[in-house]
Amino acid sequence: MKKSVVILVLAIAAVAVAQDAAQPPAPAAASQKKEIKDPAEYNAYVAAIQQQDANAKISGLEAFLQQYPNTVMKEETLEALMGAYQGTNNIDKVLDAAQRVLQANPNNIRALALLAYNHSELAKAGKNSADNFAKARQYAEQGLKALGSFAKTDGMSDADYQKQKTSFTQLLNSVAGFAALQQKDSAAAQKYLRASVEAMPANLADIYPLALAYLTAAPSDDVNGLFFIARAVNLASGAGRDQITKFGKSRYTKFHGSDQGWAELLAQTATVTLPPAGFSITKYEPPTRAQQAAELVKTKPPKDMSFAEWQLVLSEGTQADKDTVWSAIKDVSLQMVGKVIKVTPTKLEIAASVDDIEASRTDIVLTMTGPIPVKLMPKEGADLQFEGVPSEYAPSPFVMQMEKGTLLTTAAPPPVKKPPVRRKPAR
Repeated sequence: MKKSVVILVLAIAAVAVAQDAAQPPAPAAASQKKEIKDPAEYNAYVAAIQQQDANAKISGLEAFLQQYPNTVMKEETLEALMGAYQGTNNIDKVLDAAQRVLQANPNNIRALALLAYNHSELAKAGKNSADNFAKARQYAEQGLKALGSFAKTDGMSDADYQKQKTSFTQLLNSVAGFAALQQKDSAAAQKYLRASVEAMPANLADIYPLALAYLTAAPSDDVNGLFFIARAVNLASGAGRDQITKFGKSRYTKFHGSDQGWAELLAQTATVTLPPAGFSITKYEPPTRAQQAAELVKTKPPKDMSFAEWQLVLSEGTQADKDTVWSAIKDVSLQMVGKVIKVTPTKLEIAASVDDIEASRTDIVLTMTGPIPVKLMPKEGADLQFEGVPSEYAPSPFVMQMEKGTLLTTAAPPPVKKPPVRRKPAR
């Protein structure tokens, strides 16, 4: 959003006010147009409203309002004053004048638009952001409601009226949408920003926030969000474009499962401004554990699988896949490594898969060939090499029973000899 949008709106209003002031008062029976009947008041009004210098205009308008506080042209005078203060970049006075306009007419679109815009800019600058975004949204939403009663001023052409109404609508939707996004109101942000983007399809300042409103919602609307993030890439430049591209491609890959189609989406959104009817992006769905088990059996012989892979198939696979694996390892002597969970002289409870080791959860019960000698008894929590023969299993929670258990030992590495300490010869 640019300040020129607001300045243009105020300039149009000021011109209309000035044109009204330049005309002599019409007879009351001939028109419903506001008129100043007192010649002195009329001359003071015209003299103030036609000032070209902003400061002189401010002085003249303030003096006129002080002398004629109940003038029939109070709203128009305050609008002109609001525009004059905007021209001097005195934001505090702009906001004060806009509030004075609303006291005269709570549905004055120009005042509401100016208040919404300036509070939004103050918030973006980090000045009491939460409060200013709340005020910006409040005035913007109030302005959108008031647009229903927004009427042409005398002498305004239909084309100028429609242009001004369109500008107000886009501005107010933009402010309300961005403020709603900062307040984490994704639904409102989507509604307002989408309306603003539809009115101004090449406005990056609204398109990128609109993409975020879709992508950060709960649940997210990734299809619309990815369309508009790709659209933002096409409109951005420099370092900003690189950052948006990186973020957009990452979100696309996460949603789709790969970056396949991302280049095509960028090409499409270079010219297409809104998602066309039927637009979609296929969402990546990770395989279920049953599907993983089936794929594992198809691609890897059971003898080459790890214990965790046996566990996956025997707990999650189809009966046919379970039978394939179990028939290959049942009654076969296996040498394995695991973590000791519980110890008795004739049975050891062991965790062999990574997940179960981390959770200290038993997935093997090893029945020994005989009592374990006291001096060889493993400690709970210790790593253990062992041998056993699978005899049966329970799929959930998974536990494999193994018999004929024996402990395996490895030869200890030879001790490392320290080099001799060389002493300095005595002098």
